[in-house]
Amino acid sequence: AALAGHSMGENTAACLAGVMRFEDCIDLVLLRGQLFDEVPKGGMLSISAPLSAITPLLGDDLDIASINAAELIAVSGPQDALDTLAATLASKDIDCQRIPIDIAAHSRMLEPILDRFRAYLQSIPLSAPTIPLTSNRTGALMTPEQATSPEYWVDHLRGTVLFAACIGTLAQLD
Repeated sequence: AALAGHSMGENTAACLAGVMRFEDCIDLVLLRGQLFDEVPKGGMLSISAPLSAITPLLGDDLDIASINAAELIAVSGPQDALDTLAATLASKDIDCQRIPIDIAAHSRMLEPILDRFRAYLQSIPLSAPTIPLTSNRTGALMTPEQATSPEYWVDHLRGTVLFAACIGTLAQLD
């Protein structure tokens, strides 16, 4: 009835919804991996707390990577800043766990690769979804304008994944 995906999973959902061809989606995933290899190593931390408790602790180097539930937030950025945040969270008795990757997904650390990601997206055909699809950027159903905009997909790579809102949208569909 409708599709949702988390981060790279939204690329897969978009492919299934007819937004991009299978071959183009595979090439996009490959490019994403190659570009991630070019950015400085970073990391991600999964935190069991509301966004309001985490945001004041981020400092200048960390970004909210995803909001997966009301009290399940992922933060990304440089490892030393994540280590500092983890120590602060431990001192406040807030549970957190390192996500076992060395990429600061959905963070400002990806900015050096965005132009090349955009160039690829501008080179492939993008279509309106033929199956309703949620947007990680808004949490609502993706519009045809979003689906066909290379800039949407660049923002999707860089911005916060609003997955909890996507699940909320799915729950409201008839």
